[in-house]
Amino acid sequence: MKNSSTPLLNQTKLSSYIKTAFVFLLILYVGTITIKEILPYFYLNKESYGRFWDYKFPLFFHVSCGLIAMLIGPFQFWSTFRAKYIKIHRMLGRIYLIAILFGTISATNLAWTSGYKISFAWAFGLQGLAFAWISTALMAYFSVRRGRITQHKEWMIRSYVVTLGFFFFRILNNSDFVKSIMPEFTDRGVTIIWFCWAIPLLITEIVLSWDRK
Repeated sequence: MKNSSTPLLNQTKLSSYIKTAFVFLLILYVGTITIKEILPYFYLNKESYGRFWDYKFPLFFHVSCGLIAMLIGPFQFWSTFRAKYIKIHRMLGRIYLIAILFGTISATNLAWTSGYKISFAWAFGLQGLAFAWISTALMAYFSVRRGRITQHKEWMIRSYVVTLGFFFFRILNNSDFVKSIMPEFTDRGVTIIWFCWAIPLLITEIVLSWDRK
């Protein structure tokens, strides 16, 4: 008699391999973007900042806070690390929230200074991303404070998806295909600044709802 659990086991392994490959590729790409387009901001020179030189300090602060949140995120989702180092998990959670809080403040400043110079629509789009960033992080915080651990985990997932919105923006903005259909940044930027977090967040919501009992 054949073991009926074997196909299920193989399917589980395949799913695990696919998830691992996806995470690896995501880390690889995010790492590439970080090295090429984020780390140069830490030089604090005109060559790195270009037209943002007059806004170097809020941009530097925003980039630093976003990088901190991005680096902390994977450790918060690592179940083995979380179970073994619960105190560190909580400490990193507080740092994550503080980083997003100050990152949102600096993003708001950039939206209505350098962003507004491009267009109101672009500034409003940046503000929308900043609002989604702090809102999802605060919902994760309030959920855990109320002891709603499942909700906390789900809101943390949403929060991290929004945290990665900047990298999704870079992927789309650097895409030759996107540039071919929207050559002007005034059109392209406004479109993808909403797309980069709203669509991934919608997909996340579908996945979370699909698995919910």
